[in-house]
Amino acid sequence: MIEMTINQLATIMGGTVHGSASLSASAQFQFDSRAVREGDVFLALKGDHADGHDYVDDAITRGAALSIVSKPVNGTYVLVGDVLSAIAALAKHVRKELPNLKVIGITGSQGKTTTKDMLNSILAHEGPTIAAVGSFNNDLGVPLTLLRCDSSTKFCIVEMGARHGGDIASLTRIAAPNVGAVLKVGNAHLGEFGSQEKIAATKGELIEGLKPGSVAILGTYDSFTPAMSAADGVKRMTFGETHGCTVRAADIEFRGGYAHFDLVTPEGREPVELRVIGLHQVANALAAAAIAHALGVSTNNIAGALSTHESVSKWRMEIHEGCEMLLINDAYNANPESMEAALRTLILLTQERGGRSWAFLGTMHELGPQSPEMHSEIGALAAEIGIDHFVAISNRDYLSKIPSSQMTTHYFASVNDVAPLLTELEAGDVILVKASRAERLEILASQIIDSWNNVEGERI
Repeated sequence: MIEMTINQLATIMGGTVHGSASLSASAQFQFDSRAVREGDVFLALKGDHADGHDYVDDAITRGAALSIVSKPVNGTYVLVGDVLSAIAALAKHVRKELPNLKVIGITGSQGKTTTKDMLNSILAHEGPTIAAVGSFNNDLGVPLTLLRCDSSTKFCIVEMGARHGGDIASLTRIAAPNVGAVLKVGNAHLGEFGSQEKIAATKGELIEGLKPGSVAILGTYDSFTPAMSAADGVKRMTFGETHGCTVRAADIEFRGGYAHFDLVTPEGREPVELRVIGLHQVANALAAAAIAHALGVSTNNIAGALSTHESVSKWRMEIHEGCEMLLINDAYNANPESMEAALRTLILLTQERGGRSWAFLGTMHELGPQSPEMHSEIGALAAEIGIDHFVAISNRDYLSKIPSSQMTTHYFASVNDVAPLLTELEAGDVILVKASRAERLEILASQIIDSWNNVEGERI
């Protein structure tokens, strides 16, 4: 964080100081008392299931220098009307105090975290870079990411997610991005927004909020994103796989589960060999490349960084091997677009290995009234592209419209009931485990890995 006194912090937040404390530039803002380290600032947030004020004493015990609260507590604290609003005001102030900082805002229905991770790998070679942790993309995550920046930080990458119209506009006002990127408008959170048009309008708030002199990066993987409007003075760049794109991929190949392509920018052409699995990762890599190009990074450096980048986010297309089988653990999140991409990756890998394909799929959440239809479409797609075994977990909608095919279907009411089927897996098989996070299909992925470890342990 930038240097400031507790009194300065309180003034910015519109709060009052109770007690005394000194703030270190190395202090971090924490909302989980278990993460507090000596000198940190604890945020007493009120949630649906817990009140951070109940954990102030624990934070103090762990070394918190002060707490930001909305009611009196023990220790040194700054009393504000609303903790979340206070943190937003502080982050907005910090952004203004760092005029040389290049902030990048990334939004879209899918690929935000992977693109952020890839971009972080590129920019970290160019200068000190701060990137959002995990999928920290809301009205708490964006301010906390900005607050990690100081005068030495060259780049700050923030993800911007939304649950309602206006959410991204608010985050954009806080972050004031130099570069704003919209990856794709899809069906994620369709149940909350009601239509793709409304999702597009919300994602477009990032582009509309960009100031003259900034750059808008637009994907070409749907009809909404390329048509997003920006203010006069905002430069537009596109990325994709067609000749009309500013940054594009040419000569795409898929080998061993990984995409290989030539990265083409206005500056030149360089080969890229991705080390994150799936053909759909090309779009994420192009988004990161377009952003980096807009920031002045050479095409050679971009291609080199993309070719050495490895996945750092948990349960996102993680690859595990054992007993001559391959597991794709993608249990963190799911929507129709990412589900299709994962199934197509499964097929390509199975073709290369010569075994059978197994798709263990759980429910995709937040799809609204169209949820049954979208689940049935995924089941039909699986049959169409040639999945061998389709395992529906806790959702029969997947199986409602499957045409006559060679695909074998299975249904289990709970992830805890699937274990007996795992005995049918054989050498050469490729297995996909995917669902929305709340379905906890990582349990199944762990069971598969444990079964491999047990067999290999017996061999030893």
